[in-house]
Amino acid sequence: MRTDRGDHIAILVVDDDENLRRLVAAYLENEGYQVEQAADADAALASVTRHEPDLILLDLMLPGLSGLEVARRIRTRRQVPILMLTARGSEDDVLEGFDAGADDYLVKPFNPKVLVARVRAVLRRSGVSLQEEEEMTLALGAMSIDRKTREVRIEGREVDLTTTEFDLLRVLAEHPGWVYSREELLESVWGYNYLGDSRLVDVHIANLRRKIGDDPADPHFVRTVRGVGYKLQSPGEDHPTSKRQGQ
Repeated sequence: MRTDRGDHIAILVVDDDENLRRLVAAYLENEGYQVEQAADADAALASVTRHEPDLILLDLMLPGLSGLEVARRIRTRRQVPILMLTARGSEDDVLEGFDAGADDYLVKPFNPKVLVARVRAVLRRSGVSLQEEEEMTLALGAMSIDRKTREVRIEGREVDLTTTEFDLLRVLAEHPGWVYSREELLESVWGYNYLGDSRLVDVHIANLRRKIGDDPADPHFVRTVRGVGYKLQSPGEDHPTSKRQGQ
């Protein structure tokens, strides 16, 4: 695995659906990743040897050798993290994927925002991250978020957040202005295997707002998008009144 953080992080996308491959590649490239594509097992294994990717997105159902067998063969060569993509999301399928060497599991159809969040999470756990993540603190108006130390400050004052509250804030802050549904936040923060009530997100958002001093009736940071979910207000975005936004 590369240690020169000046290089782009390389991701291999393996899926026999060309349209899906291109869509995933486009989103990842927009995030600053270098993307290679493979449509079948042979091409995937050859690309692993040739390009030594930092992460592999691997479809479970491939022509010829299955994704599970590809994952097993990759594991005999390298310990590169593998994020399995599949339309089959039963508990047995998930466990089989982990047994084959997958590090995480994403069930199709998935939202690209969730995919990006899960890719970042897998890379962090494996010790790989974009150079900008390692060197930069997110700055959003009076708020700063250090992704390495997991510290949040507002006007210089440190805010004490739980792990879940920090992860919610980080996901929202990495793409200011993006609107996340409750289900997308559950997927991004709790992961594929969390089958809880989406109202749990509301509880954590309420706690997060209280700690960062964000009035839910007139928020400066975390805004409710009625009927959809939440977003973090972009720096410079007009600050809404509660009446206009229906908070």
